[in-house]
Amino acid sequence: MRDDPANELAHAAWPDVPSGALVLLPIGSTEQHGPHLPLDTDSVIAHAVARRAAVALPTALVAPVLPYGASGEHAGFPGTVSIGHEALRTVLVEAVRSLSLWAGRIVLVNGHGGNTATLDTALRLLRAEGHDVAWTDCSVPGADAHAGRTETSVMLHLAPERVESKAMTVGDTRPLAVLLPELMARGVCAVSPSGVLGDPTGASAEEGHRTTDAMVSSVVARITAWTVDGRCRLVDPEHQPGTRQLDDEAVRS
Repeated sequence: MRDDPANELAHAAWPDVPSGALVLLPIGSTEQHGPHLPLDTDSVIAHAVARRAAVALPTALVAPVLPYGASGEHAGFPGTVSIGHEALRTVLVEAVRSLSLWAGRIVLVNGHGGNTATLDTALRLLRAEGHDVAWTDCSVPGADAHAGRTETSVMLHLAPERVESKAMTVGDTRPLAVLLPELMARGVCAVSPSGVLGDPTGASAEEGHRTTDAMVSSVVARITAWTVDGRCRLVDPEHQPGTRQLDDEAVRS
């Protein structure tokens, strides 16, 4: 699946916006992704997945990406901009309330694991208010935690000119379950001075292409099935045990 600029809400004039449209709102972040990936990696991935998914979804429009999220775990690195959970919650709630004045269903397509706790609480409120909204993530089976082979491969596919291949470095490759207590207490820099959790070496555009296609197919399947769990998250009908967020949802503050 390829993206289509015609699906971009920002490109439309107001008379061209159909009433009751399905709106995909990409949620990203501005945070360090090691010495080799750009700060907007999560935003680039979320936007690309939403745009490509919209091609397969009738009447779907893609709203401009929200480029700031809850990234406090990355605060030890210059360039990171975190608005925190409270501000993010307010932005999500008000954005969906506004979209609901003319849109039909609304799906938040999340690219940053640190946003998930806020998505849960914000969408519970919104659904209680009667809004037809849910969230989904950019996930694949067996992805590494942060700025490793998975994200690097996807960026080599989506924006190869923005990947500094010569700067790739191996980060902390221990299982996330081992790293999590220190990550939650002291942030990513406490366990990985480079900011990488994983090993980006061996990443390739071909692998990134396959991974992106898998993420898009999963998002389309979730939206089409429209089964919402207790966290207000769309359930993948083809869910496989072990699937986790690209930027793992457990790595958050």
